[in-house]
This record gives sequence, C-alpha cells and structure tokens, in this order.
Amino acid sequence: MKFTALMKAGDERTLVRNRDWRFPILLLLAALLTCGLASAQTMYKYRGDDGEWIFSDRPPADGESAEVRSVSSRIRKGELIVTDSFTGGAVRFMARNRFYAPMEVELVIDGIEGVDYPHPDEDRVWVVPPRSELLLFDLSAIGAAGPPSVQYRHVYLPGDPDAVPDTGVSYRAPFSVGTSFPVTQTYPDSATHLTRDSMYAVDIAMPVGTDIVAARDGIVFDVSSTNFKGGPDAEQYADLANLIRILHDDGTFAVYAHLNWNSIRVNPGDRVQAGQYIADSGNTGFTTGPHLHFAVQRNLGMRIESLPVTFRGPSGNSVDPRRGAPLVAYQ
Repeated sequence: MKFTALMKAGDERTLVRNRDWRFPILLLLAALLTCGLASAQTMYKYRGDDGEWIFSDRPPADGESAEVRSVSSRIRKGELIVTDSFTGGAVRFMARNRFYAPMEVELVIDGIEGVDYPHPDEDRVWVVPPRSELLLFDLSAIGAAGPPSVQYRHVYLPGDPDAVPDTGVSYRAPFSVGTSFPVTQTYPDSATHLTRDSMYAVDIAMPVGTDIVAARDGIVFDVSSTNFKGGPDAEQYADLANLIRILHDDGTFAVYAHLNWNSIRVNPGDRVQAGQYIADSGNTGFTTGPHLHFAVQRNLGMRIESLPVTFRGPSGNSVDPRRGAPLVAYQ
C-alpha cells in the first residue's frame, strides 16, 4: 500500500523548521532540538500461523499467549539541516546534508526585516551533494533598519533532478531465487497507488519474516527499523513503515517498505549488490496485510515520481509485474 516516511514524496513535503533569526545564541537552542526523542510503547511478540515471529502493537487475535515488551520507539529528526549565522555584515545560510545521497532543498522566506532581499520572487532551490555542506546565499544587513530578522522554512527531497535514469534496466525480484509470491497491486490496477510518487509501485504479498534482497546495486541512504505498528488506517499508520532506500548509480532510488521490526541488516553508507540480503518483510505502517512495497523513484525537481519496473525473468527475459500473477525470483 502507499506509505509516507521521513521525506514526504510529491506534494507531501517535509516541513523541517520554521525559524526566527535574531541573535547567535538561538543556534544553540536549535541544535538541542535536533536530537531524537524516544517514548516507551508496548509490543507483543508471538508466533504466526506458519511459525514466523510477529512483532505488533496488538495482541494475537486468537487469544494465544504473547511476550509483552516495553520498547522505546525513537522519533528521527531530519538529516538535512539549514543553519544561519551573522557574519558581521550579512546573514549567511548554509545547508548540511548528512545523507549518502544528493538532496534537493528549497528555502522559503516567510518574513524578513533589516536585510537586503533583492529578488523575493526568485526560486531558492539547490542540490546538496552527499555528505557535504553548501553555502546557499548571504543576505546583506541594513544597519539603519535595526536588528535583522528572518523567518524561514526549508523542505527537501532525495535525488538530483539533473540525473538521467538508465533505460532498459531489469530488476531482480527482491526475494530469494526460486521462490515466488503474488503481486497484489501495481499499475494500472491500483487501489492506493494513486499519486505520481507511487503510481508504478509494486505490492507483493508474502509472510512476515521473508528474506528481502536488494533488487539492484546501490548505496543505502535511508533506514527506518524501529517501528512495529501497522494497520489499515492511513492517518494513524502512514508514517510508521520500516523501510530502506537505496540510491542507484543512475540517480534513481529504490524503496523497500513495511519491513519487519528490528530486522534491517544494512546501514546508511553501505554499498549493496543485487541479491544481497537486507531485511525481513513485515507488516508495519499503512497496510492491510503482510507484504513488501517496492518502488523505483526519481526526483523531477522538488517532485518525486515512480518509474515503471520490469523484473528479470527466465533466460534473461524481462517480466512486467501484473496484479494477481506470481512473481518468480531469478538470478
């Protein structure tokens, strides 16, 4: 099913911060607010019908016994930050990208006093390379106008819009060779993949705990692994899917979502190969049943779109996923 996560796709952009710059001491306060928050929640651990371990926020429906744990669920803060500083004659804006992928960032000025802002209608959008800092711009202070004040927000999305996707790429089915699972949703027969960022996503039904492998070589740049809640209410569960995002060499990136609690075995910065085990499938986030949500996406310029995906078939042929048809994994 469709899901949202740390960075919202399409028009659902992440609001990172709304800041009023007045004195440098505020920088310390902002830094303190970037720390993650944690809260204890109840998790139930029990065996499923096929002997697989289930981790859920709800006890077994059949009344069977379950191990009850108190789990700290950490709320992650954004890993692309924009900071400001007073250089003596100007307010300077810097972006720091901690992801192992390029990020496109847009700065939105909501209010401004005491600085020269010569082009207020100009789009302020930049691509920040992986693991780097970038000077965005300086705004010169107007001394006679009093202390400078700037209220601003920034939004960001993964990917470089100038990257050109390779054509004719066939992906490995993202599970063990020789196994097959039914496709429950994909283009054009979709119930919840109705936006540009999810239109060509593929939902594959499989038991919780199924080995998930990388469908293509790439670099892991985003991981969420501590969620254990899931259900059919989009408003309640949409942001709770465990996931992995992997950047490919052509600038596209794959999303593997609804993964099982605490099962992810890769970290941001890891280089993975197609067929490498990365996590277990699960049932976290906005979902009506255990499955893997797989999508390949690109950045179109502060907009994310999903791309059609074909999988490797027998004898090197390509296979288009079809709703209701089994998808078989080939080497």
